[in-house]
Amino acid sequence: MIMAMHCIPTMLDGSINGFGTEYLDKVGFAPFGLFLAWAVKLTHLIAIPLLLFNRYVMPVAIANILILIVGIFMVHLENGWYVVGGGRNGIEFNFLLIFSFLTLMFPHGLKRGNPLK
Repeated sequence: MIMAMHCIPTMLDGSINGFGTEYLDKVGFAPFGLFLAWAVKLTHLIAIPLLLFNRYVMPVAIANILILIVGIFMVHLENGWYVVGGGRNGIEFNFLLIFSFLTLMFPHGLKRGNPLK
């Protein structure tokens, strides 16, 4: 549900197009900004049923973690930690999602000793 709320509203209200053309194109991704914006949101959207049915968890998690890390550095870091309250549009939500994906990738934690066992 969290991933749905992270991607669907921007797809429905059209702000994803502005993010692609007005932000990504201007920071150096032209002429691919709109394509990249939609690729990011569709990656989030496709993740929902795959995770729901426990399919391709590792690649889905890795793809989304990479997107979230890039988002931290490109958009959220300059706004500090908090999304609301102590700040606005900060990195805390991305951290929550990243650690949620890590939990899905490693549900039993990291094993001590030989990592190949």
